Order: sequence, then C-alpha cells, then structure tokens
Amino acid sequence: MKNASCPVPFRTLFPLLFLPLFLLPACKNRTVEEPSSARRPSGSKYTEDGRRVITMGTWYNRYYMSKHRAIEDDPKMAYPETARLRLERIRYIEEKYNVVFNSVNLTFNGVQESIETSIPEGTPDADIYEVDLQFGIPAVLKNYAVSLEEMGLKETDVLTDQRIMKHLALTGQREKFLFSPSVSGGTSAYVLAFNLDMIRRAGLPNPQDLWDRGEWTWGRWREYLRLLTKDTAGADGPRIYGFSGYWTDLLTNLLFSNDAGIARSAREELSDPKTLEVLTFIYDIYNTDKSARPWDPSNWEINNRLYAEGLSGFWIGADWIFDEQGGKDLPFEIGVAPWPVGPHGNRESNRQSRSQNNWYFIPRGVENPRLVYDIFFDWVNWFDGNRELSEEHWSKNQYMNDRNYAYAVMMASRPGFDIWDSLGTDFNLLPLISGEVVPEEMVKEYALQYQAALDTFFK
Repeated sequence: MKNASCPVPFRTLFPLLFLPLFLLPACKNRTVEEPSSARRPSGSKYTEDGRRVITMGTWYNRYYMSKHRAIEDDPKMAYPETARLRLERIRYIEEKYNVVFNSVNLTFNGVQESIETSIPEGTPDADIYEVDLQFGIPAVLKNYAVSLEEMGLKETDVLTDQRIMKHLALTGQREKFLFSPSVSGGTSAYVLAFNLDMIRRAGLPNPQDLWDRGEWTWGRWREYLRLLTKDTAGADGPRIYGFSGYWTDLLTNLLFSNDAGIARSAREELSDPKTLEVLTFIYDIYNTDKSARPWDPSNWEINNRLYAEGLSGFWIGADWIFDEQGGKDLPFEIGVAPWPVGPHGNRESNRQSRSQNNWYFIPRGVENPRLVYDIFFDWVNWFDGNRELSEEHWSKNQYMNDRNYAYAVMMASRPGFDIWDSLGTDFNLLPLISGEVVPEEMVKEYALQYQAALDTFFK
C-alpha cells in the first residue's frame, strides 16, 4: 500500500519548491458548458436544470462521485461499510449544495497541461485540481491558486486543528494554497524504528521516553548505535548493526532534525555549517564508530529489510515498510520515535516528514471558490469527524500499537521540503559512507553543482 492513492510509480513524490514550468499543449477534456444566456464566469459549468457541475481534475478514477450509483462501481472496493458511507455522502452533498460533483481523469500529464493552459486563460478545466507537488508548488508560485485565507478559511479546521483537512506551508509564502485530507489511509512519515527487545536487553531506556522528556538527541542516538552493534560472526550469528537503512531517507531526516538543508530555496545550503554537521554525523556512524551497516550496492532493498531478521537495532520505518517487510508478526517488539534532535535543531519546530501524499488547490478563475472548498471538505469528511471510521485503520494497524501510531501521525502533520535529489546532480553519499571522501570534500565537490542547478531552475 505504498502511496496507494497514486498509481504513478514514484518512490518519492518530488516535493519541489521550484521547478521550471514547461509550455504544454492545451488540455481537451471539458465537461458540460454553461448555457450562453447565464451571466456567470465563462469557465463555470451547469446542468440543464441549473445545478452547478463541480469537477475535480485528477489522473485516476475517484470514488464515490455523482456518477456512481452502487458501491460495486468501485472495482477495488474492500470495505463495504466504508463504501456505503462514502456513497451516501455524495448523495448528501448533491442535495445540500444542489450540485453535481464528479472527477475527470485528465491523465498525469494531462493535469499538468490543463494547469498550464486553462488557468492562465481564465477558464480552468477543473474547479479543483489534485496535484503532485512537482507541479502543484510551481502552480502556486505562478499565482494560479486561490489562497485558503482569501476563501475565508482562517478560523476553520484546515488552518487550525487540521483534523479533517491539513494545509501545506511553503517557505516565503504568508498564505496557504495547498490542502489535503488529514486522514488518507496512510501516513507520509518515515519514522525512526527500533528493536525494542534489543534495547531492553542492552539496559537502555525506551527512545520514546527520551523523546517525550526532550532528551532524544543525536548524541544519545549515536551512543545507542555503538552499544547495539555486536560482532557475533565468530559466535552464534552474523554481525548486528546499530543502524541499517536507505541512505537517502537517512540524509533527508537528519537534515530536517538539524534545521538544515541542501536545496530548500534559491541558495544552496550544502556549504552551510548545519549541513556539514549532518554529513559529519553520517560519516562518523559509518566510518568512525562502524555502527551503521555498510551499504550494499548490489541490492537496494536488502539495506532496509535486515531488521526483520533481527540484525538491526534501528532502521527507517513506514506503514508500507512494516506491511511489506514485517511488523506485528515478527518475534520482537518494534517501537518508533521521531528522529533525534540535532545540535542546531529544535524539538518543537523541526520538520518531521517529507511530504508523500497528493495535494489539492482551487484555481483562480473558478466561480465561488469557497463553495468548491466546502463541497470538497464535506466529501472528504464522509466519516463526520469520527476518525475511527476512516480508512486510517490500515496504517494504524501497521504501526502495531497506539503509541507508535501517534508519533507517526504527529510527524506526518509536520512536512518539510528539500529537493536535493530532484535537481539532476550526481550527488551521492556512497563515497562518504564508504569512507572514500570526508564531509568537507563532499561539500567542495557538490556545492557549486547545486547552485548551478538551482540557478537553472529559477531561470
């Protein structure tokens, strides 16, 4: 169930702050046109009997919409009761707002084409767009979207508690434009997971308790990694490492935990002292302490699944990782915690996850954007605020217990950005991990590359 809501085969959804915008052919997907006699915005669409047609532009089939009449219309329907509630919700929306609410599959490229052609013309193809951040954020930066504040949502859930709908805050933007359901069947967090049985045998406190007390820091974590690393090759088994996992996610999460970055804005930050601290920490656990498992370049997946064999004290976890590699079915207890706080990080303000899910915005030129938002909100809130009824039970089940899941939810609610892996450079931490280069050499080699890449994208 890795990114179950998005069929596009991206492992990471490229949460880009700045991307070049390409001029693409006009999108041809149109719905019922407004009667010529009506004095309404030219892009509005109405049925013959006067009902407003609200269209969501996306790239896959959505359920349940006005065009659906039975729960079996969704061929992948897994939970009949949930499906029934969703179908009842669309009927409720139709009556409450006197509208028809449907989605249109524009295709992945078609959504981008539609945004780039119809919105500048003042006649958006859709009243609300579902977007990948690689083209959603550029749309915001080009002033294609209506802000949540402009729609009068300042005191509502999306800008306060975010229990039903959450917003995405962009660096340098005072207003919020992108929003997404707070509960979507999974979390976007990449938590720091650990073998709690192994930690107990070592006589160490539960990292969750340290986090709660404000004591979970890089220094404490490094100590744990050293103590959990055991060379048992000559005794009763293979070597056990304090940490194993994808270096890409390790880098991103440590950057977040130290309020650092590489490519978060127009200026590269690889040469920033805070980023150098991240690179030095990674170098030390792999080469000085030798408490992180050496990277296996021949098998990407093995670097993140050895925990299931009891060979890692800490690793990078997520609901889909526990689902694929093992969680509650393993013969040891698993705990998860937020990433430890770096020397320049802050427990309260650190970003805690890289945004993984899809987002939405309402384009400029749409008639009564607040109405469109309210309809979408009601559609999302088919469970009437009772999150126990929502599809979060799949993700919650993967996290094994309520405490683990609570940390994941908190982390997912605090997304951050860094496009270091999306700018086309050949930056790679493997030479650093293997000890071939030191952090200062990495900075010297790649800082100018990143600045040049950012300059190109801004152009």
